[in-house]
Amino acid sequence: MTKSQEWDRHSILAFMRREKMTLEGISKRYGLPLSGVKNIWTRPNEKAERAIADFIGVRVEILFADRYPKTRNRILDPHLISKSTADKPAAQRKAA
Repeated sequence: MTKSQEWDRHSILAFMRREKMTLEGISKRYGLPLSGVKNIWTRPNEKAERAIADFIGVRVEILFADRYPKTRNRILDPHLISKSTADKPAAQRKAA
C-alpha cells in the first residue's frame, strides 16, 4: 500500500480479508478479548488498535489517525497562565 493511503474501517477490513484474517483471528493471535477487537470501530482500545496495526504492518498513528496522537495533560500549560502572571519572575509569583 502507498504512503498516501487513507485508512478507514472499510479499507482495514478489506486488507484483512485479502490476507485471510478476521477480527476473531486477530483476537486469537494476539490473545485479546474478542469483544474488545470487534468494538474497535466504536470504542478506542489501544491493545486492539496496536494488534491490527501490527498485523497490517502500518504504524498505529497512521492506521487510526483520528485517535492519535493521544493528548496528555501537561503539568503546566502556558496557554492557561494569564499574561500578567507569566511576565513576573518566579520569586514574585510565589509571593503573590
